[in-house]
Amino acid sequence: MIDIKQTKTERAILVGVRIGQTPRETAQEHIDELEELLATAGGETVIKIQQDRQRLDSAFYVGKGKAHEILDLIEPNEIDLIVFDDDLSMIQVRNLSNLFDKKVIDRSGLILDIFASRARTKEARTQVELAQLKYMLPRLTRAWTHLSKQYGGLGTKGPGETQIETDRRIIRDRIAMLSEKLKEIESNRETQTKNRKDKIKVSLVGYTNAGKSTIFNLLTESDVFAEDKLFATLDSTTRVFQVDKAHSVLLSDTVGFIRKLPAHLVASFKSTLNEVRDADILLHIIDITHPFYEDHISVVNQTLKELKFEDKVIMHVFNKVDILEDKDVIEHVTRKYENVVIVSAIRGFRIEELKSMVKDVIEEKFGDETIELTYAQSGVVSSIHNLAKVNDLKYEDDKIIVKFRADKMNSEKIRRLIEGS
Repeated sequence: MIDIKQTKTERAILVGVRIGQTPRETAQEHIDELEELLATAGGETVIKIQQDRQRLDSAFYVGKGKAHEILDLIEPNEIDLIVFDDDLSMIQVRNLSNLFDKKVIDRSGLILDIFASRARTKEARTQVELAQLKYMLPRLTRAWTHLSKQYGGLGTKGPGETQIETDRRIIRDRIAMLSEKLKEIESNRETQTKNRKDKIKVSLVGYTNAGKSTIFNLLTESDVFAEDKLFATLDSTTRVFQVDKAHSVLLSDTVGFIRKLPAHLVASFKSTLNEVRDADILLHIIDITHPFYEDHISVVNQTLKELKFEDKVIMHVFNKVDILEDKDVIEHVTRKYENVVIVSAIRGFRIEELKSMVKDVIEEKFGDETIELTYAQSGVVSSIHNLAKVNDLKYEDDKIIVKFRADKMNSEKIRRLIEGS
């Protein structure tokens, strides 16, 4: 994994563009979040700049005149780094780097840097390196010629190749190798999942820094790393959550979502996010004190939709109520969203109510059933797969035994299919 160690705190200018009729407070929140990302990465924000435009400039992101204004700020403010709030094209990176003669990165590059520093397990480090290389490949300039030393050696340079062509080939080979490694990791994870099919699975999802890991530790009596910073957790962790004496589930903590999350990063973390895919219930953790919490909810819902995970049973867990100043927000979210519980993970407030809601959802929505089919009814099996989670399927001499988990509505559909077959 490419993890560049910093010897000093880098001083940065942050640059954003407010497009069209985007509300000013929304644009301001975006660049404030970029500042928080930079702080998480270990940098210092010296200046924040925002330009109003109808569209991004194809050559310089901001207009050429604004780019020269930024240039004039670099030397007197001892700037090391210029960070842009959107992904930059190869042309924009080249033009801005040539103009500023300083390091230029975009939001995706900054997120990847944070992920590189936070990844702990072999799986997370593999996923981060794969995402970094996919991000780097179309942005190669002379600055990346060190890659041949890192991955190559004797025999890596072909006749007539330029150094950048060599680096591109090295990166593509490395991407192919890491992709194969992740397939193997995903296969191992699926094997582990099959061995846990008898348990109901619950996953925590939410915007980064909403308090997922704190809630996870509280519910499972664990000590997973939790910190008041963005992306404190990268690795998926699963523990037993004892809801009450009669119900226990497998609870998974997952990486937090964020707006403008790079697509290649989501793709690289597919094996980790499969914990969400395999879950029966999602606990969507929301920081109720954040001024843009509804925007955060939308980002998470959109990400779940893109991953095709939005058809899950979702409980909305509004966290950090102990520091909420405007108590009217509680009434608003209770009216607007379904399956709502208001908690304070840090104080343990209303955690028993959360457990009770999980128990009610389990009892209302899910049931494990075993059915026996004749071979004349074998056509029903594919329908059961579509309507339920099949935990076990056995073909015996004179019958087919199917064990599955389904909600009450789909269980009734399956019964009607069997009766009509």
